[in-house]
Amino acid sequence: MNNHKKSFSIRDLENLSGIKAHTIRIWEKRYNLLSPERTRTNIRSYSVNSLQKLLNITLLYNGGFKISKIAEIPEKNIPVMVREIITDNNSKNHSISAFKLAMINFDQALFTKTYNGLLTGRSFREIFRDIFIPLLKELGMLWQTDTISAAHEHFIGCLIKQKISANTEKLQHIEPVNKDKIFVAFLPENEIHDIWLLYLNYEIVLRGYKSIYLGQTVPMANLADIMKYFDNLYFVSYLTVVPTKDKIDGYIQDFTTMTKGYTNPHLWLLGRQTQYIVDKKLPDFVKIFPSLDRLIERL
Repeated sequence: MNNHKKSFSIRDLENLSGIKAHTIRIWEKRYNLLSPERTRTNIRSYSVNSLQKLLNITLLYNGGFKISKIAEIPEKNIPVMVREIITDNNSKNHSISAFKLAMINFDQALFTKTYNGLLTGRSFREIFRDIFIPLLKELGMLWQTDTISAAHEHFIGCLIKQKISANTEKLQHIEPVNKDKIFVAFLPENEIHDIWLLYLNYEIVLRGYKSIYLGQTVPMANLADIMKYFDNLYFVSYLTVVPTKDKIDGYIQDFTTMTKGYTNPHLWLLGRQTQYIVDKKLPDFVKIFPSLDRLIERL
């Protein structure tokens, strides 16, 4: 995929803005809000600037401005008005639109301003569950349909991970109060998609458990090392890409072999790759969770 996408279709604009393609065409014709280029076959093509402008217009429109009034605003004044609205409005849809605009513009200041605005009325946990989870799911679909580039996804993902880590750190100076479990959060070798594991680790720490966060691409030998120090370990992992479909049963078998002789092993798994587990006779210590919420309920 091109990491620096510079041309967008009208369908891309619809996916990113939430404004129907038919409506975008009307706005173009009636109010001259956008000026797309056209291919030889008369297909519309939009620049990054056009996309940015539409996202700004969408924020104003969703903020209560009539499209006829927006069309009268000098173009240079629109970004200023958008930032004023972002400061005053922290609704879910408005915030998601603002985060998408920050992503398209690679605008960390706008991301931070939107996030800080949300903090005035929500906890971090509420922001993540009410805003970030829907945003991430939507961005996943946009990436798969080539609406946004990998660079956009990495940019917004890293900013969200920074917030998870910062809020986890706030809790880590508190002595764990639940002593019956020690969690080891890890991803298997070659698995690098850690945003959901980071958030799961936050939920674990929030509930007063000790958590040993190992992160991305952890060899199984490292897990065996941890077992030398504690006797009440719960290994948790989020499998997004690996182990692959043909290797996931073997991975669980290898983990089972590794834990022989360990008094009370536990392995909790969730994520897309768990759907490929064929062996229905899993060891009792292996638990598969269909969703993040179901695992969090078990904590």
